[in-house]
Amino acid sequence: MSKHPLQFLEVPRREPDKQEAEHRVKHFGEIYGHYDGANAAAQAGRCLQCGNPYCEWQCPVHNYIPNWLELIEEGRLFEAAELSHQTNSLPEICGRVCPQDRLCEGACTLNDANGAVSIGSIEKYITDEAVAQGWRPDMSNVLDTGKRVAIVGAGPAGLAAADVLARNGVRSIVYDAYPDIGGLLTYGIPPFKLEKRIVEQRRKILEGMGVQFVLNTRIGDDIPFRQLLDDYDAVFLGMGTYDYVKGEFPGENLPGVHEALPYLVSNVYEELGYQDPAVPYVSLEGKSVVVLGGGDTGMDCNRTAIRQGALSVSCAYRRDEENMPGSRREVKNSKEEGVNFLFNRQPLEILGDDHVEGVRVIQTKLGKAGADGRRRPEPIPGTEEVLAADAVIIAFGFRPDPPDWFDDFSIEKLPSGRLRVAALGNFPFQTTNPKVFAGGDMVRGSDLVVTAVHEGREAAAGIVRYLES
Repeated sequence: MSKHPLQFLEVPRREPDKQEAEHRVKHFGEIYGHYDGANAAAQAGRCLQCGNPYCEWQCPVHNYIPNWLELIEEGRLFEAAELSHQTNSLPEICGRVCPQDRLCEGACTLNDANGAVSIGSIEKYITDEAVAQGWRPDMSNVLDTGKRVAIVGAGPAGLAAADVLARNGVRSIVYDAYPDIGGLLTYGIPPFKLEKRIVEQRRKILEGMGVQFVLNTRIGDDIPFRQLLDDYDAVFLGMGTYDYVKGEFPGENLPGVHEALPYLVSNVYEELGYQDPAVPYVSLEGKSVVVLGGGDTGMDCNRTAIRQGALSVSCAYRRDEENMPGSRREVKNSKEEGVNFLFNRQPLEILGDDHVEGVRVIQTKLGKAGADGRRRPEPIPGTEEVLAADAVIIAFGFRPDPPDWFDDFSIEKLPSGRLRVAALGNFPFQTTNPKVFAGGDMVRGSDLVVTAVHEGREAAAGIVRYLES
C-alpha cells in the first residue's frame, strides 16, 4: 500500500516531458523524455493498489502492475525489473508503443477524475534504468535441458518465445530475413516512437541469455524448412503479417500511390544507412500527401511524411474520431505536428492519368453495428469531393500471407490465411504439425505488439511442455 494514501490527490499525473512539435518534426528521434528516480517514485505512488486491479486485467500479458509500481515507489528498481519480466519479455518496448490509453491506463480507477497512473512511462523507466545500472536477467538457477528450438521470425512473438524458452533451459536459434532483429519493431515502427538502439539493447540481453540469431536468412529459400524439422526438437513460427489490405477501388496502382509498410520500411532503411536495391527510398518531401486509414500504421505514415518535409499531410478516415482504431496519443501527436484529419470520408477512387493527382471521397455517417460490433459507415449521397494529392499512402492494415510450403508440412491454415493452432490442451499454439508451434499476427491477425508478445510467451510454454512429454 502507498505510504501516502492520498498521493493521487497531492501529486498530479505528470508524463515525462515531450518535445514541442516545432522541434520534433525536424528529426526522427523519440519525442518523450524520461523520469528520474524521484519522479518515477512519485508517479508510481499515485497507484491506489486496488483490490481488483483493472489495469492488470486489461493488459494482454497481465502485468503485475500494482506490484511493480509499489516496488518503484520504494526504490527497489532491480526487483521491479525482475517482476516486470515475469510477464512481459519486452517491457521497455511495450512501454513505448502500447496504446496504454486503450489498455492499462484506460482501465485505471483514477482515469476519469484524477488522471490515470502513468503506467506506460513507468514501465519504460524500469527496464531502461535497470539495464543502465547493470541489471540483467537472473539465469543462475536455469538448467540446460539439451533441447533446441528453431524460431522463424525475430519479431515480438519470436523474441518473446526465445525469452521464455531460455528461462526454461531450452536453447533457441532465431532466424529472420532482415539484417537486424525486431521485425516490424525495427522496420515498421518509426524511430520517433521506438529508437532502434532499444531493440539492439534487447538483442544483447537475449544473447546474454543464450539466444542465437541467424539474420539475412529466409526460411524456405536460403534454408529449407525440412532442415529445421530435422535439426531441432521443435519449431516456432512468428512470421507476422505483411500482405497489405487493398481498398479495391480504381487507381490504386497509379505511380505515386504507396503501400504503408514498404514506405515505412524504406524510411527506416534510410535512417539506418542501409543500401538495398530491393528497398528503394520513398521520399515525400515537397508532396501533398493523403494518408488513407485511421489505425496506428496510418499515424506512423502521417508523422513520417511530416518529418520528410511533405508540403501537406491529410489523413482521411471513413468513421469519426471517436471510432478510430489508432491510439489517441498518436492521433494527438499527429495533429500537433500539422496533420489535417478528414473524418467520415470514404475513398472511392484515386485519380490521375500517369501519376496520382487526387482522391475522390464521399462523406459518411455511422449506421448500425456490423458483425464485429463496430458501427458501419454509410455513404451520404451527393457529398462527393476530390482531395488534391500528388502522393497517397494506403494504410488499411495487413493480413497473413503464409508461404506455399506450409502445405508440404501439414501446417493447416484457416480460410483467412491465419494458421490453425490449438487453443486448449497441454500444448497451446501447437499447429496441425505436432512439432510446429506458431503465434503472433500470423495466428491472431494484425494486432498489437503486446498481443504478439503474449502469444509468443504462451506458445513457448506449450513448447516446453511438449518437449517434456
